[in-house]
Amino acid sequence: MKKTFGPEDVFHYAYAVFHSPGYRARYAEFLRMDFPRLPLTADVPLFRKLAAHGADIAALHLLRKDGPDAPGFPVPGPCTVDDIRYIAPGEELPVKAEGKARDGRVYINPHQYFDGVSPEAWAFPIGGYLPAQKWLKDRKGRALSYEEQSHYPHLIAALAETGRLMAAIDRDIEAAGGWPMK
Repeated sequence: MKKTFGPEDVFHYAYAVFHSPGYRARYAEFLRMDFPRLPLTADVPLFRKLAAHGADIAALHLLRKDGPDAPGFPVPGPCTVDDIRYIAPGEELPVKAEGKARDGRVYINPHQYFDGVSPEAWAFPIGGYLPAQKWLKDRKGRALSYEEQSHYPHLIAALAETGRLMAAIDRDIEAAGGWPMK
């Protein structure tokens, strides 16, 4: 077992803390006016847990690690991004498809869609924009390349897993005594 911490551990710890919804809510006023302050903890097991979460989130954001559930792109066709629509689980599908969506779907044209897109991933905000939506809007009016068809599911899976890890960070902090960390 490691007895020391290195610079990457500190970076990953900071990455986790800065992704904590509790941190962002508690220090919202300070974050608007100043640089973020990093609360440190003397609780070594908590530090290790948060550093592990931060390492996972950093790997997701660098697309070095995949989230567990990447969406599919099941319908062949021209792959042209024309009309972007999100159909949430349980909502009625377009007339041509009939029925209700079992999983969330992101239609890029009347026939083609990415399936298995959760509402949380579709609406996950980063820096004032919604990456799942913006990524497709930036490609509107053209066909997705094979690489782009492969990349988008990784993006969605990373967003979904980031949300899950952010909740885990807050749970671990609360279990260790909450804010301010000790």
